Amino acid sequence: MKRMQVFFSGTVQGVGFRFTAERLARRFSVSGFVRNLDDGRVEVVAEGEETTLVDFLTAIRGSGMKDYIRDVEAHWSNAQGTFKGFGIAY
Repeated sequence: MKRMQVFFSGTVQGVGFRFTAERLARRFSVSGFVRNLDDGRVEVVAEGEETTLVDFLTAIRGSGMKDYIRDVEAHWSNAQGTFKGFGIAY
């Protein structure tokens, strides 16, 4: 199991990005959260099988949000098993 922490920048706040990520997460066996950051980026932290996480990330990047994303920065580590589901963090 792996954990990915991904930072999306561009015009990613106020366009439904978090709701899109939450909806897409339901298609994959991932747990974690999505949240807006004070600097204008959106952070996604998700845990699951590495191939599933890659597919989830690909789905976000290929969704209706793709035109709002300017840059994607991903960090990988071992899963910590701290999440029970996937949701929007406030």
